[in-house]
Amino acid sequence: MNGQYRALWLNKADDLEVIDQRYLPFAKNICVLKTAHDICEAIKDMTVRGAGVIGNVAAFGVFLAAREFEGDKTQIKQAAIKIRESRPTAVNLMWAVDRMLHVVEHADDVIAACKAEAIAIADKDVLRTQKIGQIGCDIIEDIMVDKKINQFNILTHCNAGWLAIVDSGSALAPIYEAQKRGINIHVWVDETRPRNQGASLTSWELLDAGIQHTIIPDNTGGHLVQQGLVDMVITGADRVALNGDAANKIGTYLKALAAKDNDVPFYIALPINTFDFDCKNGVQDIEIEQRSEDEVHMMRGLDNKGNVQTIRITPEHSKTANYGFDVTPARLITGLITEAGVIAPNQEAIRQLQPSCST
Repeated sequence: MNGQYRALWLNKADDLEVIDQRYLPFAKNICVLKTAHDICEAIKDMTVRGAGVIGNVAAFGVFLAAREFEGDKTQIKQAAIKIRESRPTAVNLMWAVDRMLHVVEHADDVIAACKAEAIAIADKDVLRTQKIGQIGCDIIEDIMVDKKINQFNILTHCNAGWLAIVDSGSALAPIYEAQKRGINIHVWVDETRPRNQGASLTSWELLDAGIQHTIIPDNTGGHLVQQGLVDMVITGADRVALNGDAANKIGTYLKALAAKDNDVPFYIALPINTFDFDCKNGVQDIEIEQRSEDEVHMMRGLDNKGNVQTIRITPEHSKTANYGFDVTPARLITGLITEAGVIAPNQEAIRQLQPSCST
């Protein structure tokens, strides 16, 4: 990908432009964010989503606050706290805002320093994802050698490509790297109800890249794994606790159970800044976001005339529960693919990464 694919960038006026992910795959709309309030709304309503991109957008949000309030540190900090609280689960958001607050506290020219730091955070993510891609693809090649296979089938859940973490993603980074290396790879793409990030976003990315893939209903993954049609499961993460428990889009836990039951490796790909070193037990302590019932009641798509329509698919008075994430226990995870290498999902291994999280 080499820096060509980003879900966000500064325009000539230093406003933040983002791909409005709510309209994909039917339209590629660009949304211009000019204030800290714009940033909060974009994160809350999922104009932008994906742990890494949320963190990047939040960092630029602090810069926009610095510009908006003309360097007034008190007002910038107040705006930054609101950005930090815009969504509860993805730790990259908190990490990025905390890093920006450190800059605000110590900078003389706050506006210039915030702009430089936000750019540096995004640029560093590019390097992280490239390394994750290389390390993850090495695992793919090793599995192919061990199994003596010429085509590799990989199952993923939700979207963890360049729309989620610039500019190769986390879970999709090894897949993009496999394409570069000429590996015959096929991706099973979970639709990822209720917002369909797999069907709408991952498929859009893979189609654009020319990578062979098949969209499947969420409940199909276990059957494919059981029938030997999956060589590896890989997902991203929104937060990984010190004990190795990993929060990701709802439905990930079920994939991990199926993989464990059928001796299929289950990997999570993530940059180091997705670890929450203060969270000791993910299953017990990670806050799970509960989102609007409308995301379950309503579906968006094209009608037979090619017009985008939103329709209700449930009885009018039925209630829904819409948990945005679940937590996969460390015991089900084969390894954590990071820019520092493949890490065992346990406290001893993860704690060694803590010093590098600040860079």
